[in-house]
Amino acid sequence: MWIRSGFLQKVFKETVSVAEPHSTREEETLLDPADPQEAAYLALHAERAALEEELTRQQQHQRFGSDEQEIALARATESSLLKDLDRVLTLIRAAEVRRQQPIARRWQ
Repeated sequence: MWIRSGFLQKVFKETVSVAEPHSTREEETLLDPADPQEAAYLALHAERAALEEELTRQQQHQRFGSDEQEIALARATESSLLKDLDRVLTLIRAAEVRRQQPIARRWQ
């Protein structure tokens, strides 16, 4: 009944749009890749997308793998990828703050 009413789909879309930390396609069209800061920002998002894709692949290996050694390797790889993804997301958040407050004082 919930699915027929579209309630869950609406809630899911709202939750995803609020929770997504990455830029939208509209924002990407406004970025100037010739600017070094913007190019770095785009590169971070490309790295994030690649990490998320590989993370999904490793989770599928864990879930559907038949060999225990393969599953253990996928689990270890997933752990490493999660650390890398955390690092990239932190850098993206910092870059977004710098983009929103270009003249803000930087603490070093």
